[in-house]
Amino acid sequence: MSRVESRLSELNLTLPSPAAAAGNYLPAKAAGDLLYLSGALPFVNGELTMRGKVGGDVTIEQGQAAARTCTLNLLAAIKASAGSLDRVAQVVSIRGYVNCGPDFTEQPAVINGASDLLVQIFGDNGRHARAAVGVSSLPKSAAVEIEMVVQLKPG
Repeated sequence: MSRVESRLSELNLTLPSPAAAAGNYLPAKAAGDLLYLSGALPFVNGELTMRGKVGGDVTIEQGQAAARTCTLNLLAAIKASAGSLDRVAQVVSIRGYVNCGPDFTEQPAVINGASDLLVQIFGDNGRHARAAVGVSSLPKSAAVEIEMVVQLKPG
């Protein structure tokens, strides 16, 4: 078991199976030592776990949980692409999209679910640049979508 997967186990977290692309794109694309990850939705076992608008029918805490689920899906995509999560040198950036109404302004609090998890797993190497953006809708009415860029160690 890799060091990062051991850390996931300590946190009582399990990586899902990596999701296949739902269109004409790649789940992950390497460019030099950077790995760009396509947006991930909060799917668990093929089921979307959180639909709706955060600040409406979805609470901030539920949005944070959805952001954590998105992050686990992104980690599964990293492992599938890079072979091991131990190849992650650092998380460079994340972009979090929150399905919300026009008066909702707590997008950063929702995306903290992803940011906090990355720091729990990778320590200081999990600290990253980010954007937390409110949007009027997301695919399948998902509450949250997250994309990520990581720097890989040579493998």
